[in-house]
Amino acid sequence: MKKLLMFFALLSLFSCKQQPKEESTLQSKNTKEVTEEIKPSVKSIKEKLQENGFKIFDYIDEETGDTVIMQQYFIAFLKKGPNRSQSKEEADSLQKLHLGHLGKMYKEGYADISGPFGDDGDIRGITIYNTPTQKMADSLANMDPMVKSGRLMIEIHPWWAAKGFPLR
Repeated sequence: MKKLLMFFALLSLFSCKQQPKEESTLQSKNTKEVTEEIKPSVKSIKEKLQENGFKIFDYIDEETGDTVIMQQYFIAFLKKGPNRSQSKEEADSLQKLHLGHLGKMYKEGYADISGPFGDDGDIRGITIYNTPTQKMADSLANMDPMVKSGRLMIEIHPWWAAKGFPLR
């Protein structure tokens, strides 16, 4: 009887030590999710933005009591430019380069959102630049192949938005 109990004790000991790979992966994912849910403090966000040269201010939301950080962004209006005489092939090529430029700006963290307007007006689209200065946003916007070709021109304005609020 003692040998049988000892056998089951050893069996359970060894079976407990080795977790199935799925369970181990699941625990790893859960730990990662918990880690990702921890948000930085308002103080640390403000310090980082100020260190990087961004203009900010904050206020207390009366309804929630939360501190809301407002950050200055730069909104670039992409307007019809003076040179719109390109052939269809040239315009298509410029459009591909333009989209590549905007994708690069987003990937590198300089632009948060871009998109065309749905009408055929003089203002063709916008890009919101997440840069500390208007000069930097203007420089990046003017690197766009559509702007360089004269097909589009840029008009930039400072714009304030609550840091971290999503579009709805």
